[in-house]
Amino acid sequence: MIICGIDEAGRGPVIGPMVMCGVAIEESDHYKLVQLGVKDSKLLSPRKRKTLSRKIRELTQWKVIQLSPAEVDQAVLSKGTNLNWLEAKTTALILKELKPDKAWIDCPSPNTKAYEARMVMELGGLDIDLVTENKADVNYPVVSAASIIAKVTRDNEIAAIERKLKLPIGSGYPADPITQKFLKDYGRKHPDIFRKSWQSWKRASQMKLGEF
Repeated sequence: MIICGIDEAGRGPVIGPMVMCGVAIEESDHYKLVQLGVKDSKLLSPRKRKTLSRKIRELTQWKVIQLSPAEVDQAVLSKGTNLNWLEAKTTALILKELKPDKAWIDCPSPNTKAYEARMVMELGGLDIDLVTENKADVNYPVVSAASIIAKVTRDNEIAAIERKLKLPIGSGYPADPITQKFLKDYGRKHPDIFRKSWQSWKRASQMKLGEF
């Protein structure tokens, strides 16, 4: 039986993509992920995440989808969808490619039943045993593995933006002082990398306009 874990990285930042990842492995090989020492990516150092990400990719089937700031904005601002439904739709795309028998999904909503119902709709009849839980990245190694690849992928994207702009941008999270400064100074100069539906971008943008 093929089992799969789904998780995301970068749901909250004002800068850069949201990255979603699925990791699939034979259930009989699941113990190998435990032996690697996989755990929720937030509990690991950047160096350890990179090492584990490489090993997980070698051991499993996996799929990564990056959602650009514009795609996130479209979901947030649309009357017909929201960020949770964007995650559900993207998760379905990953599952349709990996085709596991069972999938554990780190649920972004406290209403796990409603999210699971949305997932069933998005899968369009594909027969997969779904388990949608909050904190699945902590509880299931296969989801932890997905969280690690997602986090490393997003970190690489942020590093690439910094190299391109030759400017420090921080983590991309609104609470990060480095990100706050970059947002204030460059929020309108590099619009493509920002989520313009975020209040932090709107406030910085209005502040900048008011200075003229």
